[in-house]
Amino acid sequence: MEREPQFTTDAPAFNDAPAFHDFWPGGRAPTVLQVVPTLITGGAERGCIDMALALAEAGGTPLVASQGGAMVRELDRAGIRHITLPLASKNPLTIRKNARKLAAIIAERKVDIVHARSRAPAWSAWMACRDTGARFMTTFHAPYNIGSGMKRWYNSVMARGERVIAISDFVRRHILENYETDPANIRTIHRGIDRAVFAPDRVSSARLIQLTRQWHLPADRPVILLPARLTRWKGQTVLIEALEKLGRKDVVCLLVGSDQGRSGYRRELESRIARAGLGNVVVMTDHCSDMAAAYLLSTVVVSASREPEAFGRVIVEAQAMGKPVIVSAIGAYQETVMPGETAWVVPPDDADALANALREALSLTPDQRDAIGARAQAFVADRYTRERMCADTLGVYAELL
Repeated sequence: MEREPQFTTDAPAFNDAPAFHDFWPGGRAPTVLQVVPTLITGGAERGCIDMALALAEAGGTPLVASQGGAMVRELDRAGIRHITLPLASKNPLTIRKNARKLAAIIAERKVDIVHARSRAPAWSAWMACRDTGARFMTTFHAPYNIGSGMKRWYNSVMARGERVIAISDFVRRHILENYETDPANIRTIHRGIDRAVFAPDRVSSARLIQLTRQWHLPADRPVILLPARLTRWKGQTVLIEALEKLGRKDVVCLLVGSDQGRSGYRRELESRIARAGLGNVVVMTDHCSDMAAAYLLSTVVVSASREPEAFGRVIVEAQAMGKPVIVSAIGAYQETVMPGETAWVVPPDDADALANALREALSLTPDQRDAIGARAQAFVADRYTRERMCADTLGVYAELL
């Protein structure tokens, strides 16, 4: 899933990350060059920044190459070198030119490992490692579409790493089903969230009040939250149909996410809301820069995706905030919840099942809601933290050395 807007903090330190100084083979921490298309926003970009910071904390030398973006300033603040290259380009000539430039960087900086997080820069990185002898690894962030033999070949570079990180078991299965890869080289490392951001006690009442006023939320109505960009496969239409079947007018449903230029789909949603008589129930908002507060204001968080998600960070964030969740039984979501314990899992594109799950979630007593919240927070803290993700990835770096 593409990363939804979240409240972020300035370049966090990994003071509680494991000290890997004594575990590097030969006693020398590595120099690792990560390559991504841009550093604007997104899960791959967030993971890149997090790993650069963690490697620095563990005594290594992180380098990052990309076409640039607002997130570069996080590297600058941490004193981490960013190298600007046109790595977002899929032009074959540019990819080869980038490969030569990366090879020069590898030689000059004595890079041990090149870690690629997207296909176009991965091809440049693979060629540069082939020419220099640096170790090549990838993180497979999504189950890329395979429409032709050429597309499969283009995607295959992400499965060519000496180590391939899959961000979920669902992605791992996709790799093994579609590419010639030794299963022994794949490591499943789930994405992790920042517990300094997604923790109920870190959200001030002032932030809650600000968001409540911004969205004109009444104080006495349960809030159903679906955070996702406005695109058909995210299932906003399924939720609207489920709300119509639910038949309650004493709730508020927040569709939080930008249409990213899909004005036609936005108009379709507005029309559906009006036809269903839900004009006083469904509120469509745009970008939210404080998702932690948005989760805390909600009664239940929904992901109604109609197509598989590679991970589903939103649902992990919601559980970290102690909220019950409803998810589609598709993709990686079934890995990131405890069905019947922290979540309702419903068939995708099934408005009746979603309506029934909403009915149950909204009927919870305060004690039941608190119990679910406690289980959800413990579940996420045990499996899906940024610290664990970074520690496991540092372990893969050590393997390669």
